[in-house]
Amino acid sequence: MVFRRCEANPIITREDIPDVSPELADVSSVFNPGATDYRGRHLLMLRVQTRGRETRLMMAESDDGASFDVWPRTVEFRGIDRVIGAVHHVYDPRITKIEGRHLITLAMDMDYGCRVGVARTSDFVTFDFVGLASKNDMRNGVIFPERVGGRYVRLDRPNKVRLADGPTTGDEIWLSESEDLIEWDPVRRVMSGRAHYWDELIGSGPPPIRIDEGWLHIYHGVATHFGSCNIYQAGAVLLDPDDPARVVARTRNNILEPRDPWEVSGHVPNVIFPSGLVVENGGGGVASADSKLTLYYGAADTCVCAATATVGDVLAACRA
Repeated sequence: MVFRRCEANPIITREDIPDVSPELADVSSVFNPGATDYRGRHLLMLRVQTRGRETRLMMAESDDGASFDVWPRTVEFRGIDRVIGAVHHVYDPRITKIEGRHLITLAMDMDYGCRVGVARTSDFVTFDFVGLASKNDMRNGVIFPERVGGRYVRLDRPNKVRLADGPTTGDEIWLSESEDLIEWDPVRRVMSGRAHYWDELIGSGPPPIRIDEGWLHIYHGVATHFGSCNIYQAGAVLLDPDDPARVVARTRNNILEPRDPWEVSGHVPNVIFPSGLVVENGGGGVASADSKLTLYYGAADTCVCAATATVGDVLAACRA
């Protein structure tokens, strides 16, 4: 494996979630965290699921990236009540630091499908909802940490594939761009799933990181051809620095797959879902080959785990 699992895995389980009565007492699971570094600490935005299968978001912080304290309150987005229509679940956050602030992309289940929402914060105590940022059914929206060509850019996954007896999903990642974070114009398809192999269905993981060679991006792939279950794994892709819709290199094999008991068994078995990444930059916002990557992922939709690698490790896997 390219990524090496943290010895303390799983680093956050349902037992670590403080009771915030009455809605968050004795929760069912915690998984799929967004991640960032903030004032020298690792911050996670956790997806917490109640026994009523309601979703709440909570923050956790760590000095060492492995031992986390979960804050005893839920994340509330000011202004989300202005959304027209019922919002059933807000989940799977991705966090991007850009231009001195943090943007959070969210999956939002509505009566008419899933939409990408955008929020922002400057202190991770108060959060403002910017608005819905997709018109069609879509998930896995991640915003780049820099503008490209003067515009915000985003990777996203249109949901156009209907699973048998399951939800709508997708097998393509697209690049979109925007002036205001709300109206997004699709540019073109970046990559597709590879039928019969480990990444038949795909979706973006954490936001891309800038390296000298371009944009390094970790994504999830789903093998669907095993009949009895889908297998979620992680891979990586290198995108052109000036044209991030162009793939320069892509991993042939997965770089992290379910193996440990808490990854293979849980609410949804055989799932590694990469959603958060903290980078030790080499300087100037550009990560160097020896920059350490700490990847945070949901395991079997039940708990949170971490794994580490270097930029050089992942880049070499893309080019192998």
